[in-house]
Amino acid sequence: MTTGAARRSEPIGSLDSLISTEVETDSRVPFDDAVVGNLRAPRRARSHAPEHGAGERSRRRGWFLRRLLAGADLCAIAAAVLVTEWTATRISGTPFTTQLTEVGVFLATLPAWIVAAKLYGLYDQDDERADHSATDEFASVFHMITVCTTGVAALCYLTGLAHPRVDKLLVFWAASIISICCGRGIARACARRSSWYLQNTLIVGAGDVGQRIARKLLQHPEYGIRLVGLVDAEPKERRADLEHLTIVGAAHELPELVCRHDVERVIVAFSNSADTEMLELMRRLKDLDVQVDVVPRLYELVYPGVDLHTVEGVPLISLPQMGLSRSSLAVKRGFDILVASVALVIAAPFFLLVAAVIMLDSRGPAFFRQTRMGAGERMFSIIKFRTMVADADARKHEVAHLNHHSAIDTRMFKAADDPRVTRVGAFLRRTSIDELPQLINVLRGDMSLVGPRPLILEEHGYVVDWARDRLRLKPGITGLWQVLGRSDIPFGEMIQLDYLYVTSWSLGGDFKLIAKTFPHLFSSRGATR
Repeated sequence: MTTGAARRSEPIGSLDSLISTEVETDSRVPFDDAVVGNLRAPRRARSHAPEHGAGERSRRRGWFLRRLLAGADLCAIAAAVLVTEWTATRISGTPFTTQLTEVGVFLATLPAWIVAAKLYGLYDQDDERADHSATDEFASVFHMITVCTTGVAALCYLTGLAHPRVDKLLVFWAASIISICCGRGIARACARRSSWYLQNTLIVGAGDVGQRIARKLLQHPEYGIRLVGLVDAEPKERRADLEHLTIVGAAHELPELVCRHDVERVIVAFSNSADTEMLELMRRLKDLDVQVDVVPRLYELVYPGVDLHTVEGVPLISLPQMGLSRSSLAVKRGFDILVASVALVIAAPFFLLVAAVIMLDSRGPAFFRQTRMGAGERMFSIIKFRTMVADADARKHEVAHLNHHSAIDTRMFKAADDPRVTRVGAFLRRTSIDELPQLINVLRGDMSLVGPRPLILEEHGYVVDWARDRLRLKPGITGLWQVLGRSDIPFGEMIQLDYLYVTSWSLGGDFKLIAKTFPHLFSSRGATR
């Protein structure tokens, strides 16, 4: 959520109750134990004086992560070299000692790999984006490894220091990509357990947008950002689930609040202050070395893939035209057929096992069919593993009071701890195994691997006007709604996410969403039970 195509969307999380001496004793900032992260040690106190801000603030999340990731990259490249030489020794039978020259050349280039990674921006995104992950940087890692491997090989041949074979270069190339991605994932997992990873954050603007961001970001304590409070001179009444958040001051007090609460990130979400006042405040914040994120106007239409350009120094955001070309649709459909076909063949024995367990656990069929609305408003029958008792639809009125969207948006029904769910069904839902038979729908052409959420007819009746464009693409097994929170996201926001997906589709985006889906298979967050 930053100026320039909204490239950053930093979820807000939690913080230890011991941040610094000033914050700990500030009675205006209560600490909510419900969102305290699993941290082993409190963050050390730091000076809040503006004249010391830049020097001290540099040794925070960015300072810590850059060094941790650089160390991980060095270890990954060294490991790839050793794996390559070990593989070559096993295949060719050549003694390892004869390959020491090649090993030495590759190890000597390690500093150059770090410089290359820096040039590719692989050490900067984590500081700016709290939700940055390996899937976001895979393309950059792939490109960097390809270019650098070619460069090292050319250096070896031109200087005559070594003559690595093509097969060894290919092994090193593949091993480097895998080891760097894995190493960075491990480094980030370790970083999130450290107090250095934490960031105090203020949201400027306590209106609908500011509160919406706060609610969304508080759902992600794993990102290690602690929401100190809201900044607004005329705040709107807070939602029930945000009553614990404190209004810490007005916008004109922002520089003082940043120093007082040791703030590292400020999110500007449609403040009531005049634009000239906010511009001056943002410039003053830059002197304090604070990460500033700005929610753009018309943010519902601005997604990560939009193009930013300038006309005589004035930035413009270009929104692409609605609709996919025939070639794009053909590529998407071809990818769906290939993956669904292979997955169904591999998973067939597993399907039989799950079906047998479902039928042994409760009376009724193994599969559940339901009419959903598809692309072009054509209805189809979705196929899932049955997770509820056979008469679940007839008993829906009995659990209406359990709908956890009733206080926000009643257009979508999602009941937590639904008594109609069977024992086996609860497990299938937590792991999303119940969704696997939808691969049959994908193969038949009713659905896609990635796409908008397939709505039941009752929910589709609430989709009107511009939102109907969500059905320009086929519904998907996974998508933005499933990856970003599933049942935690109310109906209105889900429709906006579907519209965002359709208007910003790319094959690379589908790959990222599929990759981000796998971690959610092992997480119960947002899954109804």
